[in-house]
Parts: sequence; C-alpha cells; structure tokens
Amino acid sequence: MNKTISITGLSAISGIGSNLTEHAAAMENGQTGLRPLNELLGEQSDCGKLLGSWIQDRSILNSRKWAPASALALHCAKQAIADAKLTGDALTNAAVIAGSSRGNAWLHNWPGRRPFKLMAASNSMHGEIASAVSIELGITGPWQTIASGCAASLDALGMAWMMLQTGIVKHAIVLGAELPLVPEIVQGYINTGVLSTNRINDPYHPETSGFFPGEAGCALVLTTESTESTENAPLLDGYWCNSDADSPIGMPNNGRGLRKCLESALASLSSDTEVTAICPHASGTHLHSIAEEQALKDALKPTSPISLHPLKPFTGHTVGASGALDTAILAHYLRNHKLPPNLHLTQPNPPFTLPQKTSAASGTILKIAVGMGGHNSVIALRPPLHKSLCSPC
Repeated sequence: MNKTISITGLSAISGIGSNLTEHAAAMENGQTGLRPLNELLGEQSDCGKLLGSWIQDRSILNSRKWAPASALALHCAKQAIADAKLTGDALTNAAVIAGSSRGNAWLHNWPGRRPFKLMAASNSMHGEIASAVSIELGITGPWQTIASGCAASLDALGMAWMMLQTGIVKHAIVLGAELPLVPEIVQGYINTGVLSTNRINDPYHPETSGFFPGEAGCALVLTTESTESTENAPLLDGYWCNSDADSPIGMPNNGRGLRKCLESALASLSSDTEVTAICPHASGTHLHSIAEEQALKDALKPTSPISLHPLKPFTGHTVGASGALDTAILAHYLRNHKLPPNLHLTQPNPPFTLPQKTSAASGTILKIAVGMGGHNSVIALRPPLHKSLCSPC
C-alpha cells in the first residue's frame, strides 16, 4: 500500500508574481506576464516582437557565489521550507531534488554579475542547483538534479515521490528553476521554430503557432509524516513516466506515448478514483495541442465533463520549471479545495471544459508534462482530506 504523501510547503516566483498569492490574484484578474522580449534583451537582440515572461526582481538572481539558477532555487527553497515549518533533523535529513532543462548553462555572462573565479566549474554544472540548497541550508540528505527537458521538475517531484514511498527519506524538497531568456537559448528556440510568431496565447486555437518562453523558480516540500502542517495539505498520489521513442523535437500526432502513460496512471490508481480535472502540458505548439487532446480522449474515454486548467497562458512556458510551477499553483488552490481559473481560451472538444472562474476541486487531478525528445510524465493530486476553514484564494 502506498504511503500518504502530503505537500506541506510551497513557493513560486515567475513573471506574474513573487509569491503564490500574487500568482492567484493575477490569474483571477486575467493577467499574464507576457511582454515583448526586447524589453529584457534589448533592441539589438534577434527576438523582434516575440513575447516572453520574466522575473521582475533581478536581484535574487545575482549572487557572486552561486550561478543565477542556483540563486533562484535557493530563494524559493527558503520560502517553501518556512511555509512547511520544516526544521531540525527533519530538514537536515531531507532529500533535495531539482529539475531544470539547462541548469546554469549559457548563464555565465549574466548581466551585472561578478562571479568568483574559484566557483567557475561549480557554476557551470546542472547539479549546482540542488547542491547550493544542500550546502547553504545544511541539508545532508540525498540530492539530485534532473534535466529531462520540459518535464524536468515534474520528474523531480516523481523522484521525490519514489524516495518517500521507499522510505529513503521522510521529507523532500523539490525545486524547479529555469532562466531561458538569454540570447543564445532564445535563438535556439527561434531556429527550431517552436516559439509563437503570431502572439496567439491560446494552446487550443487552430492557429496557435508555438509557445511563449518564461522564467520561473518554485519549491515544494513533501512528507510522509503526519504533522500539524499536513492537516490542510494537498496529496501527491502517484507518478508515472515513459518515452515516445519517436522524435527529438516533436511527438506522435496521435499522442500514443502520452496515452500509454495516462493509461498506466489510471491502471495504478484506485478503482474508485474519479479524474475530475487535468492540468495539461499545453505548450502552445499546434502539433502538441492536437496530440495531447487525442491522448486524453483515448486514455480517459470520458463520459462526464472534465475541466482543463492549462497554466502556461498565464506564466509563459517556463520549460524545465513548468511542471513543478504548475503543481505549486494547483496545490495553492487545492489547499482551499479550489481549482484555478483559465484565461478566455478556445474551448476543446466535449466533454472537456475550460472554466474561466475559480471552481471547486474534488476527486483526482492529473498534471501532465512532456519533454522535448519524447518524454512523458504524469502525477496525480488530490485536495486535502479535511475541509479548510480558510477563505478562498
């Protein structure tokens, strides 16, 4: 029997807010973080009129010791740990699992940064994101950094789930960090043709042309222990992943790999599980919108309405941080037995719905992430077991 895993600590920063309360307020006001990228990268950049979303407070990204993505992860980790009230031996022995598609790669010329030469090798490593948190906070439990593309931080949640289930640790700190808005990375996306060129911020629109890149950092604290913090904590019920073995940049038109991943999730969950909502990957590329919707239909065979909650239209696509960022936003709402609203988006085919207002949460919520190279990941979430006495988000 699986252990109960509670999400007790949360933090997030992105283009729409420096904390989850700000995220919720922006979403409920229909605001996004998207702006012309040349406002950040300068008129000399090759991004033209492309849109992106970035962290406003650049000071938290600037550390002489740690590279920018590591500094971002450390900032978020401290907030989530405080939120979870994780201290003492529980903190010292926790696992630290980070997810990022590129870590600190291409961030060596970060504007305004004067790094220590002694840290040059460390600053170039993906693993520094997790090791920085371990070192600065005195955490001696295991640490890992996962780089499975856009699924990286959802896979980090999955590795934490496995460590908790097997008893390796009793507490885990999961990090997502991504800073893709540097000229070299943006140019790579432009060359690959995956960025939106027509500014249609609507993943289900028939003319959607690509995604809007975004920066983000987030952290979640997970535990198998029952404490005061778990009374109003959302639950993480499972993790599944597989590969398409099909394309380095796309996915099969029928979404067969994702379908199989979803089928594995449904087969593993309790027979009385009712999937009531899904937070899809919904990157914004035309191929993905078709393939993901087909995979959802084929795997779930829904006969009653299932609400979809794509969150990238608000935050931009934060690449390797997106899975954990979306999960943190969902968990923030689930604390109050709520689900987040949507922007005014093109409605997918029935029985899927896109509620534009905050709605009640019940049953099981699936969160999907798809990584470039054909990697599919799914987690299952549930609202807290006890009704919250807090006001709605």
